[in-house]
Amino acid sequence: MSESLKLQKEHQQRDLETRYESSYHQSSLSSVSRQSYAAYVSGHGHKIAKKKEEKKLSAISKKEKRSYLAVDKEDEVIGYVVPVFRSSHLATQDLMETQEEVKEEGVGYVVMRNLFSREADFKMTTVKKKSRETSMRESAERLTLSKKMHEREEFQKKMNPDSLTHPPEFILKPRGQTVWEGKSVTLHCTVAGWPKPRVAWYKNNVLIDAKSHPEKYFTESQYNMHSLEIKNCNFSDTAEYRISALNVKGESSAFASIIIKRFKEGEEAVERPHGYSPEYGVTFNTTIIDKFDVSFGHEGETMSLGCTVIVYPTVKRYQPEIVWYRNGVVLSPSKWVHMHWSGERATLTLVHLNKEDEGLYTLRVNTKSGFDAHSSYVFVRDADVEEEGVPVAPLDVRCHDANKDYVVVTWKQPAVEGGSSIMGYLIDRLEVGTHHWTQCNDTPVKYARFPVTGLIEGRSYTFRVRALNNTGVSRPSRASDPVVAMDPSDRARLRAGPSAPWTGMIKFTEEDPTVGVVPGTPTDLAVTEATKSYVVLSWKPPIQRGHEGVMYYVEKCLVGTDTWQRVNTGMPVKSPRFALFDLAEGKSYSFRVRSCNSAGVGEPSEETGATTVGDRLDLPSVPGPAVPIRNTDTSMVVCWGASKEVKNLVGYYIEVSVNGSGVWVPCNNKPVKGTRFVCHGLNTEDKCVFRVKAVNAAGYSGSTAESEACIVQASIAVPSPPSALTLQERVRDYMVLAWQAPAKTGGADIRGYYLDYRTVKDGVTSKWHELNLQAVTGTSYKVTDLKENKFYQFQVRAFNQAGISEASKPTVSLECKEWTVAVPGPPHGLRAQEVRKNSMVLLWDPPTFNGRSPVTGYYVDYKEEKGKWRCVQERSTTHTYMQISGLQEGVSYTLRVHAKNLAGVGGPSKATEPILAETRPGTNEIVVDVDDDGVISLIFECSDLKEDSQFVWSKNYEAFTDTSRLTIQTAGGKSRAIFNDPSLDDLGIYSCVVTNTDGVSASYTLTEEGLKRLLDISRDHQFPIIPFKSEMAIELQEKGRVRFWAEVGKFTSNCQVDYVFNDNIVHEGQKYTMNFNKTTGIIEMFMDSLEVTDEGTFTFNLVDGKATGRTSLVLIGEEFAELQKKSEFERAEWVRRQGPHFVEYLSFKVTPECDVHLKCKVGNIKPATEIAWFKDGIEIEEEDEDAKKIEKSDEVLTFDIGKLVIKSEKAQQKKKPATEESPSKPKISKKDAGVYEVKLKDERGKDKTLLNLTDAGYQAVLNEVFRVIANSSTELKVMSTEHGIILYSFVVHHIEDLRVGWLQKESKISHSERVQCGVTGEQLWLKINEPTEKDKGKYAIDIFDGQGSVKRVLDLSGQVWEEAFEEFKRLKAAAIAERNRARVVGGLPDVVTIQEGKSLNLTGNVWGDPVPEVSWIKNEKPLVCDEHYTLKFEHGKFASITIASVSTSDSGKYALLVKNKYGTEAAAFTVSVYIPEEEAEKK
Repeated sequence: MSESLKLQKEHQQRDLETRYESSYHQSSLSSVSRQSYAAYVSGHGHKIAKKKEEKKLSAISKKEKRSYLAVDKEDEVIGYVVPVFRSSHLATQDLMETQEEVKEEGVGYVVMRNLFSREADFKMTTVKKKSRETSMRESAERLTLSKKMHEREEFQKKMNPDSLTHPPEFILKPRGQTVWEGKSVTLHCTVAGWPKPRVAWYKNNVLIDAKSHPEKYFTESQYNMHSLEIKNCNFSDTAEYRISALNVKGESSAFASIIIKRFKEGEEAVERPHGYSPEYGVTFNTTIIDKFDVSFGHEGETMSLGCTVIVYPTVKRYQPEIVWYRNGVVLSPSKWVHMHWSGERATLTLVHLNKEDEGLYTLRVNTKSGFDAHSSYVFVRDADVEEEGVPVAPLDVRCHDANKDYVVVTWKQPAVEGGSSIMGYLIDRLEVGTHHWTQCNDTPVKYARFPVTGLIEGRSYTFRVRALNNTGVSRPSRASDPVVAMDPSDRARLRAGPSAPWTGMIKFTEEDPTVGVVPGTPTDLAVTEATKSYVVLSWKPPIQRGHEGVMYYVEKCLVGTDTWQRVNTGMPVKSPRFALFDLAEGKSYSFRVRSCNSAGVGEPSEETGATTVGDRLDLPSVPGPAVPIRNTDTSMVVCWGASKEVKNLVGYYIEVSVNGSGVWVPCNNKPVKGTRFVCHGLNTEDKCVFRVKAVNAAGYSGSTAESEACIVQASIAVPSPPSALTLQERVRDYMVLAWQAPAKTGGADIRGYYLDYRTVKDGVTSKWHELNLQAVTGTSYKVTDLKENKFYQFQVRAFNQAGISEASKPTVSLECKEWTVAVPGPPHGLRAQEVRKNSMVLLWDPPTFNGRSPVTGYYVDYKEEKGKWRCVQERSTTHTYMQISGLQEGVSYTLRVHAKNLAGVGGPSKATEPILAETRPGTNEIVVDVDDDGVISLIFECSDLKEDSQFVWSKNYEAFTDTSRLTIQTAGGKSRAIFNDPSLDDLGIYSCVVTNTDGVSASYTLTEEGLKRLLDISRDHQFPIIPFKSEMAIELQEKGRVRFWAEVGKFTSNCQVDYVFNDNIVHEGQKYTMNFNKTTGIIEMFMDSLEVTDEGTFTFNLVDGKATGRTSLVLIGEEFAELQKKSEFERAEWVRRQGPHFVEYLSFKVTPECDVHLKCKVGNIKPATEIAWFKDGIEIEEEDEDAKKIEKSDEVLTFDIGKLVIKSEKAQQKKKPATEESPSKPKISKKDAGVYEVKLKDERGKDKTLLNLTDAGYQAVLNEVFRVIANSSTELKVMSTEHGIILYSFVVHHIEDLRVGWLQKESKISHSERVQCGVTGEQLWLKINEPTEKDKGKYAIDIFDGQGSVKRVLDLSGQVWEEAFEEFKRLKAAAIAERNRARVVGGLPDVVTIQEGKSLNLTGNVWGDPVPEVSWIKNEKPLVCDEHYTLKFEHGKFASITIASVSTSDSGKYALLVKNKYGTEAAAFTVSVYIPEEEAEKK
């Protein structure tokens, strides 16, 4: 090939690339990407170039008209290609044609051709010398190529897009769809046309504005593919949707219908499909678990909602988008709403709940493949009111139409008005940044809308509302969002953000023609709101107003007069809004407005028409009747008719009341706008009535009439499909099928089943045909009249009161031919009942095919969730039931059964669904009861009873065949199975199943032993025995009287008693006194005395109707003799007590002060009764010393034998002070020992008492004294002295005979010079002289208490030791210092008087160790030894001073000062010198 031709090829290839890239960038209409093009060129570049050389341009026929579908290598459509310019898509067309040729040609041929082309190209690159002939040939080829290029350009001109314009055409039209409520649906279509048509979507011929409602609609147009997504569908989205395509050539439309279906609550909708994500190369599947349910909270609480989100597969660094909605509105994080996403769990926390937070909450999980969502309702109850009867707080406070000094506040009325109707509302405002709320209105407003004026421009405010009734004022509502008092144009300018800096030029002139211009008249004045309380005016600012701001005056005029009155004289308003208050209700007014500025007040505006003061908004009408519909066990659906002729409807409140209670409770605390609401939080089995009221800004409507009473129960639904449809037996012309009952009965009993069949031939199935026209009640069916060796498929449906279920899963193709298997077929109809935490009962039906011999037994297998199959029992059971015990609570088990015969064990049955071993709350067991008539019965109660539930009793899990043995009685939720004639024939397992419940069942096994016990109880009830609370007992009374008594537990007024002695009935008489108190049930018999003939058996026989009772007491032998002796003694005592006697005999008592008192108590004495005391047989006379110790008070005689000792002891203590060597005297001594006696005597009789206080008696007194002393001891304490440490304890008294011991570390301490113990007064002490470390340890004092000892312990170690030892050292040092301190011990007088001229000599005795230093001072000045003063200190003891020839100047105050290291002391004295002559003159 020539070099020029090669260059031409390269140029064409670059042109092809350029045209392809331009087509990609133009409008993204091509479905081929740059990457696919580059990959294509890299593999087929040479082939494309050669193809373009050989291609001839020609017109395209209709048959060869190219498709606009873009396909991949597997011939699958991946997009659409709409040519904008045919010339720009030649490269794409060539690529597609080349691909088609590659598909048509053989792969081997293509490979060989490409290889040949490459080899040829390689050879052409060889440089050769051109000949003339070669040059001419290349010139001819260039001319031919130029001609082809010209032809191609002509073809391109013919294919100009302008000549291809055509109207819009729908290649794929949108399809109608039916979806569940709450799901999303997308409509797709493809539109072709040139120019590119514009599309619009319509709903029932109303244009859909997706930009205005992004939360509801989403539209997309790409590659001429158009889609409309409708999010979170509801009933109102059911409509006909139209897409209209329009261009210059015309318009075309396509239609599709969307139908929204509602599914019952509790029933899951079909999951949304998830699409392939090309960005990540996977399809994301989303699963939401641990879903939040319907929630209830109270105002002020914090609530969290959460779900666990599983996104599969997991892609690194990819997280789904979590979006929360409330009532379909996207939530954003705020002060009240917190959101958290942990990567696995999405949580929404509502801080400080308020009624505004009530609503339907939705969690939406968005992924690249689609989305999934979960929704549930949140109810917010009112907080408790502070005062009963006040209304609850309003809600949803909002601000509207904010201006410079004016804003409109709206709110919603609460659901509960309180004890009386709401009279009105009070509005409060708070300036942001302050903490003081200001009330905006003095008079409560009835209307739920109020204009607030008087705001300060530029400041932010929040508002709240309170409700008022006759009882009081409610709590305030939640505060509104802040609003700025600002002109709307300024607010819009602020929202738009900062603008670019202005760079123009401002020119100033000397005069501004607008300065001083009076503003023009306002325009468009109108009354926007009119109520009884206020009227709101609005207008537009004047056009002519100058550069300065404009304010306004408002004027009013009563219709019929010509007097205009300015309303706001004091303060003009800045906003073009104004609210007028204090207008007369029912009167008509006209209004006008004037503008004003600094230049003056303008002309008035046009006046409004006559406006009558009154509410323009009427109360809503009463809604239509409320109709409750059963929903779940705790909720009901309430529907009602919408209020007619209502304006600005806010919503509806629904109230519920238990029928007959008269107490109404709101179901919702936030108004709902629909006419259907699900009321949650109800109590199961309550009979409820409902009513509805509407509300708008004017107030509440009247409530609807009470609905019909409806019981809160789950609604009835069709059952779920049966399962496990299997073949049980087959013969030449019939088959036996079996299946399992539906897992969900729909709340009603399964009434039967219908089966369908169809034939199968060569894999082709026929239509389904009915098998049975009459319903099958069991779970198996014999299909007859089949053809041998033909294949069939079967399916089964269940039906109940609500209808027929969906069909079960069809069986595999089953051939009708005889089985030749020897072993039996599998059992069927497996079902579990009586499920408990550690056991359950499994029942099954026998196999329909027994094999070659009858079935002889069954084996039961079980396995845990991920375990292996294990057999329950070692030996087979012949029953078709088995109780499986030993289960683990909370574990799920799967069960199956094998049948066996002589040939072997057959295959397993269809396994049950996993069964959780748990005892559900409220589970009851069968109770055995025996009534008063002896009737034996079994009782079973069920609290979860439905309307059509029944109690089904069975014996050994089989229906009763002999009804004569058992009678069933059912009333309410209780059923009783009564045994008519209990016997051994009634032994077995009795079970009861409650139909139409969630498996409520129980059983009771009646064994022979249990039957015998029940028969005994029955016999006792038939022939009852009167019970005794107390059997017969005996009691001795005064005078020796004997009382026999017993207490009866249960009896009637007809009860009779027979009194029996030795089998003979005795009657009341001289010897016996009898009494039966039927009020207390006490039976009594009295005998004045016991004689020898009274020995024997005493019996009370009772008869009360058919009941009898007997109680006896045997008095014989020693027991009788002892009782007789006691009786005689009591009689003698009674005789003694007839005269003066001792109630308490003489005894002694030791007081806490250790005084010993002898005392006795006398009774029945007179003033004349003689009382005499004796000691050792000698009477104590009145003049005796001991007589002073005897006292009498309140019939108590006292002899204080220790009193005199105390007085003498105190006297001795006064005479001589107690020292350590003089121990205290005892309060009792041996001289007090003796025999003491007291005698009473008068004309009625005499008595005496004696107390022996010698030997053992005296020792007993001492022991008691020891006990009092020992127990009075105080805890050990520590005291330090200069000699050592003292441990001591105080006692109340001390006597010499008291034994006291000291212990150190449990060892007795011996007395020594260093360690001494003793007593000082009432102090017991232990002295440790010069203590050392060895003296540390635990010390105890052991005081004898008459029998044992009392110990007081002190641990002399640690801090106690340290403190005591330091104190000892300090005191010792102080003593040494005091003993060795320098001091003057004598020799110096206080005053010395001496005659002038004589010499004075004084000597003082000095002591100190070491020898002190001595000095003398006079008048605070030291003296020095000289001729006049002679100072001496001799032998370290004597200090002297000599003053020679004293004179008056020597008079003064002198002192001898001694000093050593332990101290200093001064002995002062005064020297007075006198002159004799002067003294004589004075005299």
